[in-house]
Amino acid sequence: MSRRSPRAAPAPGPSRPTVSVCRGCCCGTPKIPGVDHAGQLAGLRRAAGDGATVRAVDCLDACEHGNVIVVQPSAEGRRAGGRPVWLGLVNDPDAVTDIAAWAREGGPGLAEPPAILELYAFTPSRRIREGLEERGRG
Repeated sequence: MSRRSPRAAPAPGPSRPTVSVCRGCCCGTPKIPGVDHAGQLAGLRRAAGDGATVRAVDCLDACEHGNVIVVQPSAEGRRAGGRPVWLGLVNDPDAVTDIAAWAREGGPGLAEPPAILELYAFTPSRRIREGLEERGRG
């Protein structure tokens, strides 16, 4: 028998995509010059609004693609077949605007990404992908 007092289950809310912004070893640091890294993260949060959860994460181990942003589908998007989309070399403010707009529209599985984001997409190794999935469960 547990001595913990029962906790109420969290109220169900709208399912939203998660935008993970690498801010570890290289991304978000002077190692990537000419980018206002703090401004990039703040702008992404502002532009995504309530349409997506934006979080800064430690190194995603894809430094050769810095700045890295991963757009993960909402639960609904995953049921519709959406999978995380890895975007690299996101150093242009217009790309951040496009990413936020896509996330607000539903993200992977629910909305088509702006075509320009194809230029940023890459496939990381399985080890790196699994690491992000583990972080998301914590």
